[in-house]
Amino acid sequence: MINRKRSNAPIFWGLFGAGGMIAALFGTMLVFITGIAVPMGLLLPANTMSYPKMLAFAQNFIGKGFIFVVIALMLWHAGHRIFHSLHEIGIHPGFFARLICYGGPLVATIISAALLLGLGF
Repeated sequence: MINRKRSNAPIFWGLFGAGGMIAALFGTMLVFITGIAVPMGLLLPANTMSYPKMLAFAQNFIGKGFIFVVIALMLWHAGHRIFHSLHEIGIHPGFFARLICYGGPLVATIISAALLLGLGF
């Protein structure tokens, strides 16, 4: 019987892939809507992103889930990309690079979940 060491790499590659998909599909439109369209009054009414509307969106179960998924998966995508980019530019990342590249998104994901849950429903 062959004893093989299990790897956690598929988990991080899955988060990387999902984050890349979210970034490609939603990231550019989020930048356009929140940074260009609403502030300049293009295509959307000026009060589209008013505080009461955004708070109501963040307190809704579906809105809360959307915000969490976008934040968490984009963070994991960025962390994994940075980790592998270090290797590609000749810096062979060790334990501390792993801790920063994967610990940062983990902590930020937990904080964003706590803040979103703190908004109530």
